[in-house]
Amino acid sequence: MASSMVTPSPLPRPPRPNLAFRRLRGPRSPAEFAAAVRRSAREIGERVSCDARYVGRVEAGEIRCPNYAYERVFLHMFPGRTLVDLGFAPRSSVRGRGARTAEDTPPAHLTSPVLTTDETARAGETPEVYEPYDTQDPYDTHQNHENHENHEESDVLRRAFMRGGTVTVAAGTLGPLGLTLDAVATERSVRRPGTSEAGALEEAVRRIRLLDDRHGADGLYRRAAAPLRAAYALLDAGTTRQSVAERLHSGAGELAISVGWLAHDSGRFDDARSHYAEALATARLTGDAGLEAHAFCNTAFLARDAGRPREAVRAAQAAQRVGRPLGSARLMSLLALREAGGWAGLADRTGCEQALARAQALFERGHSDADPEWMSFYGEAELEGLEAQCWSTLGDWPRAARHARRAAHLQDPHFTRNIALYMAELADDLARGGRPDEAATAGMRVLDLLDLVQSSRIQTMLAGTARVLLPHRRASGVSTFLDRHSGLPRTAA
Repeated sequence: MASSMVTPSPLPRPPRPNLAFRRLRGPRSPAEFAAAVRRSAREIGERVSCDARYVGRVEAGEIRCPNYAYERVFLHMFPGRTLVDLGFAPRSSVRGRGARTAEDTPPAHLTSPVLTTDETARAGETPEVYEPYDTQDPYDTHQNHENHENHEESDVLRRAFMRGGTVTVAAGTLGPLGLTLDAVATERSVRRPGTSEAGALEEAVRRIRLLDDRHGADGLYRRAAAPLRAAYALLDAGTTRQSVAERLHSGAGELAISVGWLAHDSGRFDDARSHYAEALATARLTGDAGLEAHAFCNTAFLARDAGRPREAVRAAQAAQRVGRPLGSARLMSLLALREAGGWAGLADRTGCEQALARAQALFERGHSDADPEWMSFYGEAELEGLEAQCWSTLGDWPRAARHARRAAHLQDPHFTRNIALYMAELADDLARGGRPDEAATAGMRVLDLLDLVQSSRIQTMLAGTARVLLPHRRASGVSTFLDRHSGLPRTAA
């Protein structure tokens, strides 16, 4: 190993904010910029796990010089510039403090600290990319608060707490859908946000959830970025009233989760992970247990869908630890279902059945005033639908079909997306369970709903069902379903 010829300073210097890098990000949110970094990495064959937290650490000056993979990506994104132009210290100046020669550089494709490579393979999980700085365990809810501040906070919160001088608050609009946060764009000092801005932020969250329930995520995701940018701007502007500050942080966190869900449901898993991480950082900085439980809940769901069942179990268990003192049996029921989904992905039938039993028992306790507002979607239909997904993952097709059929029957008609989802689940379970004619009938009903619903998740499920039904084209109704499905326009990612 090459040794450094530069003697490190005996006294650690406080990090200096990387203002050049911040200027290059421009009006994009940390999550949006992180997504651009990941796209650029794919263009040159690199794999980096850039998220809003990493962007925040760079801009705060905590990362004086990026590793080699990030260096290649950044220079690709900003051709003609050097690392110094991007606000980083020359690599030679940080040798001995963490920089490595090419021979010493760790592999860019590091597996999750939660699992070894062998454990990941046994669990059937898709390996996730982690960078060397990413050493914290996000599912340990008992780590000390200082570590959370250093490692979990997003860029937007750093700027909210470390701001100085004038601020720029951009208007955030969701175009024709009318989701608008009434913030004033100006380079001068502006009126600090108050109750009206907090209320607008909360209303934006409600509107996005309502539109998702009715129409699915694909048509909403990109337009939802504008209200999210406006929420960051409101945090930047700050407020002198603690009650307003709490509402703004809670609203921004819930909005990050809502936008993350739109990314999740439209198949943009990396973007979703970054948005959920931002929400988790917000929750931990402000001590908002309800928001933290929600962020972990969605993280568990995403991990399950992304092929990381062990992470799904851990995230769901972390959510239960945080959420238990909140006093909502319905919340704990949903979190138990998230855990059940992880156990099913690990092919642990006993663990899954135990979690399902807890979920059912907690659900039967009924509603309470402690139930979070965002859980309005969670009723008997969702309980049945999530249980159907567990049995489907375990390969018990008849049992999965029974629960999926109940879910579709029980669903409130205005939740169009969920009806389509449950029917798609039913069609797939019937097809894999050897009942192609019934599967085709259910699939036709989903096709009828796709004029109203745009969801990559549902389209992916339906495509899988079509593949299973191909050998059964002669069965009643199957040919008609396959022909109609083959004519579907494919949604752009």
